[in-house]
Amino acid sequence: MASPIPQLKQFLYSHYFLGGLRQSIGVLLPVIILGRFFGHYDIGVIASMGATCVAIIDQPGGPRRYRNNEMLGGIALGTLTVALTGLASSSPLLLVLCVPLLCFLYSMFSVFGRRGGLIGFAALLLMTLTMRFPMQPHEVLAHTLYSFLGGLSYYLFSTLFRRLLWYREERQTLAVALFATAEYMEARAQFYDQTSDLDACYRRLINLQSNMTDKHQAARDMVLRELPRGHGRGDHHRQALLTIFLNMVSILDSLVATYTDYTVLRRQVADSDFMLFARDGLYKLSLDIGRIAMNVSRSSSTRRRASVKAEIRAMEYELEHYRRQGMPEKDPETYALLVQVLRRLRNVNRIVDHMASQTHRASQNLPVDQYLNKSLSRFLSREDVRLGMLTSNLKLQSSHFRYAARVSIASMIALGVGALSSHYQSQLGLVSALTAHSYWIILTILVIMKPGFATTRQRNGWRLFGTVLGCAAAFLLFKLTDNREIYLGAMLLAYLLGNSLVQLNFLLSALFNTIFVIMSFQFLSTGGTFIIGERLVDTLIGCAIAMAASYLLPSWEANAMTGLARAALAANQEFWRTGLEFARLSRLHNQMVKERREGGREAPDAQREQVDLELMEADTAWQVANKNVHIAFSNFASAFYRMMDEPVSRQRNVALLNNLLIQNHVLASQISAAVPLLANLAEVPPGIQGSLDAIGALIQDQDAEPPASIETEGELAMLAYPIRQMSKASQLIRQDMRGLEYSTGPQLPPERKQAAEQGMA
Repeated sequence: MASPIPQLKQFLYSHYFLGGLRQSIGVLLPVIILGRFFGHYDIGVIASMGATCVAIIDQPGGPRRYRNNEMLGGIALGTLTVALTGLASSSPLLLVLCVPLLCFLYSMFSVFGRRGGLIGFAALLLMTLTMRFPMQPHEVLAHTLYSFLGGLSYYLFSTLFRRLLWYREERQTLAVALFATAEYMEARAQFYDQTSDLDACYRRLINLQSNMTDKHQAARDMVLRELPRGHGRGDHHRQALLTIFLNMVSILDSLVATYTDYTVLRRQVADSDFMLFARDGLYKLSLDIGRIAMNVSRSSSTRRRASVKAEIRAMEYELEHYRRQGMPEKDPETYALLVQVLRRLRNVNRIVDHMASQTHRASQNLPVDQYLNKSLSRFLSREDVRLGMLTSNLKLQSSHFRYAARVSIASMIALGVGALSSHYQSQLGLVSALTAHSYWIILTILVIMKPGFATTRQRNGWRLFGTVLGCAAAFLLFKLTDNREIYLGAMLLAYLLGNSLVQLNFLLSALFNTIFVIMSFQFLSTGGTFIIGERLVDTLIGCAIAMAASYLLPSWEANAMTGLARAALAANQEFWRTGLEFARLSRLHNQMVKERREGGREAPDAQREQVDLELMEADTAWQVANKNVHIAFSNFASAFYRMMDEPVSRQRNVALLNNLLIQNHVLASQISAAVPLLANLAEVPPGIQGSLDAIGALIQDQDAEPPASIETEGELAMLAYPIRQMSKASQLIRQDMRGLEYSTGPQLPPERKQAAEQGMA
């Protein structure tokens, strides 16, 4: 991590820890009240199971107004699940029918996105915990009621908790995004280090950008849904967060627009200190962003920060040295590129200065109405929930259907293993064997199995190792004491850390959750340390079943790569189209302003107002397209690296996809760099216009030949480099996309396909 802030300090001030604290207190409150003060530990644990279902849905980082509906839906589904599982728990036949069916149904909730997957997993977890004991029909009602009240109590507690600390989670969500931005900046700084390996730097950068995109979207959803209103409680706080968020986005835009061919840059200025100063300056700024993130998370001001004035002045000196040597005439594009790097560093430094000041005193002159008029809802993430999404995926071709089928089959195997245990333990009947042994195996399967093979394999190792460590820690605790109050304290601490770390470190989360579950059932039974050995064996069996089931009806990432590549290209096409429209309207607007200032022929007021409205709409459309490019690229990159973790025999078109990944990144970066330059031109020269037309045709898979030369006089030299980079990237993207399409089956190019269709007609 770029920031010198210790990782532990970051964690303690993060929304992960705050969310884990909220979840832990809310879940264990029934145990503490009913057990500690009334002696009903068994009822308290059952209520905590219902609360656990709702707590899983109450993850930090999501929009608050949607979370309430999701938690209420989780209470309803959880209550129904407890009733069905409880009624089936006393009958082997009903249990074998009920559990796989519920596993299939709730696993299909993954079609509704991440939030839907959380609701489905929460219901399945409650199903698994409910089948721990076989219940008679007369016991089911009380058990269901306790579980429902536990879920409802958590919902009320969480609502109260978030009302009292309504600003804290917003700040910490934004801080997490700022930390991700700082790490991304530090990774970009390494490109200027001549001793670093460019391929390794680029792989790390793409992974960090994918992670940063998710964090930025979470911050966007949180901040833009709580805009300042101009009055009322907390408006000053909202104003500061909005300003810092906008500054963070501006920094990212500035960094993305500085992409260049670092191989060429290193070759051209290999002996210059310019690269060293650029690296140090960007690294210092990343440290500043880390400090600002920490201060945002703990509501403190940033009064002192590292200065990059020395690096900027040293870069200015190097540029002056190159100018005296005649670089602007001999190599104008490289010189223009160096000037651009310096300008970007100055711009980022200015933005960081402004961002730091906002942690001390929020700006009161931010034009909030301007952002409200831009239909900010288009910047927010949407997760549709329609029944048709579920029914339309009930087919073998659907990856969601295959995943649900794998989970259902794995649960049936787990029940079979539990039934077999009754033959080896004569004291257990069939029902007891199905519940006492199968529940932990199924729990292990549900935690490990994910739609992707690589994620399942990775979680398998983490879960197994974490469970072993958790069992060892619980065994040691049982040997040291039999004090139930100490057990209760261990439960609280383990659950707090398990919930807080689930999104950060799955291995440690598995360790603490294992301790929590073993402690929980220690209150319900007197199995002593024997239960630990059972849990360890059951975990080994569950891991084996989950890994074996991953090969049943697998959904390999390679099958989705072509679609993700198309989506990334489509996002770049829209980014290109909206960028050119924004530049065109900007030039028209500037021309009208110039004519009015010089006293020439003025356009009618109605025409000027229309152009202003269209320009504002074009700016918003371009910014939305910019956001969508980052998301599409993140999805493409994440899937590509997941594919690389799968068996080699299941990897396809690795070289093509890797090159497409790089060239789409180049294209998006250079569009970000070129559009503002195009917007400030008085008119577009013929050579540059010809290149723009060719680039637009190439990314639409049409034949085009960019001009051999373009205008590079004066400020146009700044535009020449991104134009040439985009021309090269668009040609390579077209070539690789055709190769990718041909690899998935014989297909004709669009122009030949159209000619063939016309000939048939």
